[in-house]
Amino acid sequence: MPKLSIRDLQLAGKRVFMRVDFNVPLSDTSQITDDTRIRQTLPTIKYALGQRASLVLASHLGRPKGKANPKMSLAPVAKRLGELLGQPVEFAYDCIGQPAEAAAAALPSGGVLLLENLRFHLEEEKNDPEFSKQLARLGELYVNDAFGSAHRAHASTEGMTRYFSQSAAGLLMEKELNYLNKATANPDHPYVAILGGAKVSDKIEVIENLLPVVDVLLIGGAMAYTFLRALGQNTGKSLVEEDKIELAKTVLSDAAQRKYRLQLPVDHVIAEKIDASATTSVVDGTSTPIPSDYLGLDIGPKTVDLYTAEIANSKTVVWNGPMGVFEMEPFAKGTVAIARALAAFHGTSIVGGGDSIAAVTRAGVEDKITHICTGGGASLEFLAGKKLPGVEALTENSDK
Repeated sequence: MPKLSIRDLQLAGKRVFMRVDFNVPLSDTSQITDDTRIRQTLPTIKYALGQRASLVLASHLGRPKGKANPKMSLAPVAKRLGELLGQPVEFAYDCIGQPAEAAAAALPSGGVLLLENLRFHLEEEKNDPEFSKQLARLGELYVNDAFGSAHRAHASTEGMTRYFSQSAAGLLMEKELNYLNKATANPDHPYVAILGGAKVSDKIEVIENLLPVVDVLLIGGAMAYTFLRALGQNTGKSLVEEDKIELAKTVLSDAAQRKYRLQLPVDHVIAEKIDASATTSVVDGTSTPIPSDYLGLDIGPKTVDLYTAEIANSKTVVWNGPMGVFEMEPFAKGTVAIARALAAFHGTSIVGGGDSIAAVTRAGVEDKITHICTGGGASLEFLAGKKLPGVEALTENSDK
């Protein structure tokens, strides 16, 4: 990895400021309903404690818009983390100021302190230098294990690194970067990318960045209908970004000229409305066009077979975005089929984006996926070829 890893740091006797992603869902009674994000960073935390460091942990939770909000407090997270670690986790009721500094200074070797929600201060998202400096007073070394926030240039992800001699990636961050680097710079071929979701505009940079790298790009979800309209097909009432049709034409033309393989759905599950009780039928869109009062809401069985065959013959697959309105049973078959196809093949599978992860979980195959990205937005920007501020801010590894 081109950046320093926590494994490259001398941690013994040091107080480490670690940016983590504890943005967990809370119930109305402030109970954690899913502790996955806490568990995902446990290897990094345990590694640091095993090296006799003390830890100051910092995270955001929700969107409190710069104001303290008890419903978005990290206090329940401190309690849960303590249970998972089997040791007390101290909690600071602010992330800056004298009480936080005193609590950090009092930490013994092997001690853990969790700071209150960073976003209770507007200065966090503004990447305010003075706020960054105050955060930096709490540690001697900096580690970022919050890949899901790495695409944001905030005080805790980018600004405060200026005040440390060494800033390194945590084990989770390192794992994310290694897999995504492999997917964009050194994939095993055949290499298949599957992109779904609602809007071409959300994925256009990813499409353009991946087309020269992959052996085939498979398109699904509502974004497919903007491309199909660009090809002159009837799309009925399907979601189409009218202002992106010309852009879709350009992408299709460029792909054809350069002989890139961009595959669109060859049949569609359609219905008159997006409703769990809707009656569905299947059309191919060409010999049987989508009727004017119907919507395309999932890829059809022929497309499922086509995409499954591409996955089975590949060595690397990246998937971001559902194939249809998978939250509703009548339109979930395509997305679930892709999840199961990924689970069945024997290469490297990388899944990113909340909906894709939800589909993998729904299909019960998450343990069969090589790597599930913890940051949908960050992974998308990485796949689009963008630099992530939270990664760029880390210290270069001079050995690489």
